[in-house]
Amino acid sequence: MRNNAAYLPESPIVYIILPKSIRNRASLTIFVWPNINIEMGKIVALANQKGGVGKTTTAINLAANLAVMGKKVLLVDADPQANATSGLGFDINNRGIYECITGECGAADVIIGSPDVKHLSVLPSSIDLVGADAELPGLEDGHLRMKKSLDAVKAEYDFIFIDCSPSLGYTTVNALVAADSVLIPVQCEYFALEGLGKLLSTIKMTKSRLNPGLEIEGFVMTMYSRSRLANQVTLEVREHFKHLAYDTIIQRNIRLSEAPSHGKPVILHDAASTGSAAYMNLAKEFMQRNRKQ
Repeated sequence: MRNNAAYLPESPIVYIILPKSIRNRASLTIFVWPNINIEMGKIVALANQKGGVGKTTTAINLAANLAVMGKKVLLVDADPQANATSGLGFDINNRGIYECITGECGAADVIIGSPDVKHLSVLPSSIDLVGADAELPGLEDGHLRMKKSLDAVKAEYDFIFIDCSPSLGYTTVNALVAADSVLIPVQCEYFALEGLGKLLSTIKMTKSRLNPGLEIEGFVMTMYSRSRLANQVTLEVREHFKHLAYDTIIQRNIRLSEAPSHGKPVILHDAASTGSAAYMNLAKEFMQRNRKQ
């Protein structure tokens, strides 16, 4: 595995004051890149139609770590299960993305700032979003509704992450149309590779017909455990997708699994845990890959 410092050339090191829940739990060095070197206002969809691959966990913790690093981040919960919303301690009965894409309100009206993580905001979801897959196809601009909502607030954030539903329905297509790129979490298990073909076909279709600028941000291996199968799956992904496969691997971790039940990202739940360190490494690698050339 590459040394973490390899992701951080010419990066200034600053120490920041962390929330009380983190303080004295671990010694953390936060790397902050000058804005001039970073691609700003980028919208990244996290998608995988297979459930249980660590998609929402990655969305929450990547967004939170980038916010801790000083970037203004918006996390859009586009999954009717609303796990990203509840996983950050917000009420799943609030108005949110469904009301935005149906035209009842604007995104700015329902975005909520995190009380625990400065620079992190959430556009929440609710079970009402289930109806969007039936309602949007009947609208002339149905595939553009999420894009229009996010374009109205895009300039206020460095990064916007969309936590997609574990399906390839119309709401997910909406997210792909709104996005600049797609980050794909891949579980280190046998069946994880089977669904990638259909997802990649959907991305290709969206790119050719609806969003020519859509790119694949990369593949992140998640839920890794030390086994021959996990190593084999990781090797296959890296051999097939080359540089698109992230170096950072997210291991299975109890503290990482516990964090959503406390309504917090893992860096606030237990900053010294393996899961917290992994997502900080992922955030650093993400920043490195998004430096302007």
